[in-house]
Amino acid sequence: MTIETTEIGSTAIDSDRWPDVARVPRRGLSAVIANRLARRAAARLPVRLVYPDGMVVGAADPTLPTMVIHQPGAFARRIGRYGLIGFGESYMAGEWSSDDPVGLLNEFAKSVNGLIPLALQRLRPLAVVRPPSSQHNSRAQARRNIAGHYDLSNELFAEFLDETMTYSSALFEALPASPADLPGAQRRKIDRLLDATRVGPGSRVLEIGTGWGELCLRAAARGARVRSITLSAEQQRLAKRRVAAAGLSDRVDIDLCDYRDVDGRYDAVLSVEMIDAVGYDFWDDYFRTLDQVLAPGGRVGIQAITMRHDRMMATRNTYTWINKYIFPGGFLPSVEVIDHITRRHTTLRIADRLSFGSHYAETLRQWDERFLAARTQVLALGFDDTFVRMWHFYLDYSRAGFGSGYLDVNQIVLDRPDTGGAA
Repeated sequence: MTIETTEIGSTAIDSDRWPDVARVPRRGLSAVIANRLARRAAARLPVRLVYPDGMVVGAADPTLPTMVIHQPGAFARRIGRYGLIGFGESYMAGEWSSDDPVGLLNEFAKSVNGLIPLALQRLRPLAVVRPPSSQHNSRAQARRNIAGHYDLSNELFAEFLDETMTYSSALFEALPASPADLPGAQRRKIDRLLDATRVGPGSRVLEIGTGWGELCLRAAARGARVRSITLSAEQQRLAKRRVAAAGLSDRVDIDLCDYRDVDGRYDAVLSVEMIDAVGYDFWDDYFRTLDQVLAPGGRVGIQAITMRHDRMMATRNTYTWINKYIFPGGFLPSVEVIDHITRRHTTLRIADRLSFGSHYAETLRQWDERFLAARTQVLALGFDDTFVRMWHFYLDYSRAGFGSGYLDVNQIVLDRPDTGGAA
């Protein structure tokens, strides 16, 4: 089959792989409005927009975060038609770039509520892109959504993760940190959850969301009996291999299983950055499951990426660039909604919480540097330059969320205080 490509600037885009990136929306009034809003934002924020004709909009200081717009017409048409999805697709298409994308996105994230005039904000419900049916995490769709991200390639993830193959925020001793600190910081994060849920010899442990097996390994090394469940066949394959190599297969079972189908009773239930993939409509089911499988006297330990409650409520029915290209079906909770759901639907209560969003910003910085350094290897795995730009944008977009305080990450411990920890 001959693959057609679309040329935008010097960027070749495979239209079979990336149809919405290869196709630029038609001209219209929305593009004019988007262009004015972009210039309005630059005039109000410590950022600069630089156009092909040399015109600069915004701050005069050349050291401030700068957005170089290579294709102004295409850039404005994408944003005018698809909002923030178009903003990300424009980056994927090479229509704009920045030497400091994190700094640029940081400024946008910090001022997100004021970038759109109030009169236009009232029209948001008419313009917002609604989530497609594929974002609804039924049992069948949840497996497809997880596979769409985590089954990309174990080799891809190995290129930018550290030796622990841990794809969640690390917990460093101090910031800033060096690359040599990352493996220890990942293990520190896991050990803190294991300590908080009292995992030790003889503990019955359930892990919801296996990752690539590091938590299994550390829990089993303490003498625990671990059942870990995942919907990713690729993760299951590698995690099983790592467990076997460590000689711990007699203590660890790793199953392809939806969290809604899990059975048994466990002294500790652990879930690291898996609630982010559950979806808004299924959080009640998720926490009821944790409650049902927790044995008397047991504890739940979760690590969750969270957002501010007001932003969560404002965006809960919005289809985003992250949903479309990175985490289909995902949505981030707030700490407040976790507290509300557990109080209303379970016997569980928040007993302890640690917030460490700045550590996620550092984790993402290190991942991004490793990913960009491995560009040649990533291309050799069969990914293309559009994917490389997409993944780089995803890591920097996320890093800006944590750096600006728009996002946070929390370790949350839940128990049953009214019954002394018993069911």
